[in-house]
Amino acid sequence: MTIPNNFDVDDKVCVITGGSGILGSEMAKAIGRNGGNVVILARGEEALQETSEELTKLDVDHLTVSASVLDRAELEAAAEMVIEEYGRVDALINAAGGNSPAATTDEDTSFFELPADGFETVMDVNFLGTVLASQVFGEYIVDEGEGVILNVSSMNAFTPLTKIPAYSGAKAAVSNFTEWLAVHMSQNYSPDIRVNAIAPGFFLTEQNRYLLIDESTGEYTDRGQSIIDNTPQGRFGDPEDLATTVLWLLSPGSEFVHGAVIPIDGGFSAYSGV
Repeated sequence: MTIPNNFDVDDKVCVITGGSGILGSEMAKAIGRNGGNVVILARGEEALQETSEELTKLDVDHLTVSASVLDRAELEAAAEMVIEEYGRVDALINAAGGNSPAATTDEDTSFFELPADGFETVMDVNFLGTVLASQVFGEYIVDEGEGVILNVSSMNAFTPLTKIPAYSGAKAAVSNFTEWLAVHMSQNYSPDIRVNAIAPGFFLTEQNRYLLIDESTGEYTDRGQSIIDNTPQGRFGDPEDLATTVLWLLSPGSEFVHGAVIPIDGGFSAYSGV
């Protein structure tokens, strides 16, 4: 049996929330290099401009839109801009998210002292932002009768990490919502609308660098070294490591993958520590 090469995203219109971030922008580059049209949706004009310049250098057809994933009116206005520019939405990647020091325990801050608004911030941007963007852009995908929603979960969703209770809980909610939305879309709209998630392992980003790298020495923190010791491949992920899995989940080559959360973690989730 000959397996066809169906890893094709040519001319697909893919909206990426948090698309100016480290991981989101890398996904945008991968999709664009492989013929897709990308819409970068994020807050912060400077980051949007920098991402746009990088995509322009790669000759990637793209649109940048400034909007908050927590503001439905801004998301609806952004969706209208996408439809005006491209006429449809083929895929949504919910990459907006992150942790906050205000929801992180450390030597000076116990769990009992963490403020409620720190939890709310992390839960909102990771979980509620995923829900709202899926509602707004998902309607356009339903109009097409086919398409992909790809959420960004985390290793924390499988086994919560120490120090970051809000982020772990928020990503667990994203994984659960991914499964729920997959069933809901198939049962109520179309079996050709697929919903999946990726669960990145440990990637160095601006949000977590302070936890993993000692700023004064440039060496791994105790936490960073522990992660490396428990990752069979012995390194942190590079943003590029996400690209092939993302392309696969967006393309027809994964047409029977639905409601799944795919680890991209260098073996971290497979290692018992012994």
